[in-house]
Amino acid sequence: MTQKAKQEGRSVTQTIRVKTSRRTELKDVTAEIEAAVRDSGCIEGVCHLYVPHTTAGVLINEGDDPAVARDIEAALDRLIPHAGNYTHAEGNSDSHIKTALTGSSETVLIGNGRLSLGRWQSVFFAEFDGPRSRDLRVKIVPDPTA
Repeated sequence: MTQKAKQEGRSVTQTIRVKTSRRTELKDVTAEIEAAVRDSGCIEGVCHLYVPHTTAGVLINEGDDPAVARDIEAALDRLIPHAGNYTHAEGNSDSHIKTALTGSSETVLIGNGRLSLGRWQSVFFAEFDGPRSRDLRVKIVPDPTA
């Protein structure tokens, strides 16, 4: 981003490419999003995250212990099994349902040039029909200057 755009408080949009390796996978993407915030030069504002897919989403949860993400993956697979009495012909109805439950967007405040996440929080790309290469769209909007 140019210095002029930083000074004028313009928003910055970036797409992060996420490669998953399992059918159901919560992949920590916090570092990539933090890098986008840092590169934008935004000190105070909001970071909008959006996944433009119907079988993948984004969520915030504990990132300190990787077992938590695995537990969430396993719980979703138990609650909404791949093989079920679904009518959708493509065979991935469970993926659509999991995405409907987790959501396809998050908003995180930016403070002091960083994501204002809680101590244990991380941002996860939620893959439910992988493995695939997917997009996570990031829009950083600086607060208006006085």
